[in-house]
Amino acid sequence: MSDRAALLKGIRAWLALFVVCLVLSGATAFPLVHELHWTESALRALSVPEHLPGLMAWISRVRDGLDTVDADYPFVLYGTDWLAFAHLVIAVAFYGPYRDPVRNIWVVEFGMIACAGIVPLALVCGPVRAIPFWWSVIDMSFGVFGVVPLYVVRKKIKRLEALGAPSVSG
Repeated sequence: MSDRAALLKGIRAWLALFVVCLVLSGATAFPLVHELHWTESALRALSVPEHLPGLMAWISRVRDGLDTVDADYPFVLYGTDWLAFAHLVIAVAFYGPYRDPVRNIWVVEFGMIACAGIVPLALVCGPVRAIPFWWSVIDMSFGVFGVVPLYVVRKKIKRLEALGAPSVSG
């Protein structure tokens, strides 16, 4: 396998991983009420309340809030539907670098900027919305972990570009 082919294969594998994670994280925003009921039950079955009472209290509080919103103001959950949709749309954008990495490196760089933006968003909006700091750290980890495959992809695209690779399509 040539260097070009190996780089392209690696780029596409990392992009596929990133897109799968992006789609999965977006898809979980649709069934929030059911997920929280399932999560709370699973945590109780695993004896989490005895070991991590703060986590259990937070999960229960969020579930209570979602139950109230779902029962009395279901239209509010429409916002999380749009959050999910945004994840799916952003995932589609990564088809560009999958198809032609050198030409569409900007999508990868945009993704890296978006990942970096998660940190200040969580640090500013978390306290405003009374989110526990430890939960904001979990939220920030999505940006930290999300940037890793994109950084790897960007480095590989730069190496591909240095090889003078022709525009790749298909």
